[in-house]
Amino acid sequence: MLYQTQARIHLGNIRENLHAIRQAIGPRKLLLAVKANAYGHGAVAVGRLAQACGVDWLGVATVPEGLQLRTAGISLPVLKLSPTFPQEMEAAVSASLTLALSDGAGARALEAVCAAKDLRSRVHLELETGMGRTGVPITEAPALARLIELECPHLHLEGLFTHLPASDEADGTFTRAQTRAFQGAVETVETALGRRPELVHCANSGGVLGHPDSWMDLVRAGIMAYGSYPDGQTPRTVPLLPGLSFVTRVAFLKRVEPGTPVGYGRTWTARETTWVATICCGYADGFNRLFSNRGHVLIGGRSYPVVGRVCMDQTMVDLGPATDVRVGDEVILIGRSGDLQITAADWARALGTIPYEVTCQIGPRVERVPVPT
Repeated sequence: MLYQTQARIHLGNIRENLHAIRQAIGPRKLLLAVKANAYGHGAVAVGRLAQACGVDWLGVATVPEGLQLRTAGISLPVLKLSPTFPQEMEAAVSASLTLALSDGAGARALEAVCAAKDLRSRVHLELETGMGRTGVPITEAPALARLIELECPHLHLEGLFTHLPASDEADGTFTRAQTRAFQGAVETVETALGRRPELVHCANSGGVLGHPDSWMDLVRAGIMAYGSYPDGQTPRTVPLLPGLSFVTRVAFLKRVEPGTPVGYGRTWTARETTWVATICCGYADGFNRLFSNRGHVLIGGRSYPVVGRVCMDQTMVDLGPATDVRVGDEVILIGRSGDLQITAADWARALGTIPYEVTCQIGPRVERVPVPT
């Protein structure tokens, strides 16, 4: 181990989370989102785990993310959830990635690429029902479905999907109405085609946790698989275990006298004689600069405050006037130490953000180390 800051990936916990989701949704298929490096947890390790424990699909956002899975030998169906540019399509289809389509131009471009290379591609048509991001308007969905069916012989319309933007909120009125609208749109597409595509899906983590009417043929689990609930208001209907711990080590100790400033900008000054530890982790690793003078870390089962500004590569911590902390001691940024715990949700509350961003922003130089539990 040549860098002392690492994210320990609790694959056993992720496996338990996937099992709990399976128990909740019954016979429906399960897609695990592994985009953004599996929300910071390591896409290849998590993808292999998913394949080994019976997940049906994986979800990615970019073609390189899908190619990384294929290079690693992962053969599960992979759905690219966002639009694909024409210059990306050949590589995607050659790797058996299933692409999302939202308009006729994308369908025709994909058909042209497949026809030129004698390739076949399964596609899922995204319907816009309230997210306001991508997707064909529901009034235009039947015509686009027929275009794919009748004018694109190299494409197979396998799925219909939409995305729920408010499924994690306490008031489920919008999501219930959105789900009904989507179900109605699916019926119009089925009438236009004379068949129902094999996979109809709209439930994300919030849908899994709070909206059983959104489950349909397949659910798309994201943040919940990694041990966090999407929002503080989301029902805790599925028990979850943390997917990672974020740890570093004490790199340096020094005793400072009253009046001694610490760090960039001299924003903190010791009020009494105290020990300050420098830990080898900073904002380049994902320890947010907003923790300057207000974050906390755990060492040896105790909580210590961050003092001074978080640096790019290092952070300072006030240990108090007497300490038994030593250079090399483990520092918990996210995780458990003794009876104390810091979670991704704790970070999110402190930073005014969401757990998704917390784990996604753990930097690329931080090694992801799989551990059994």
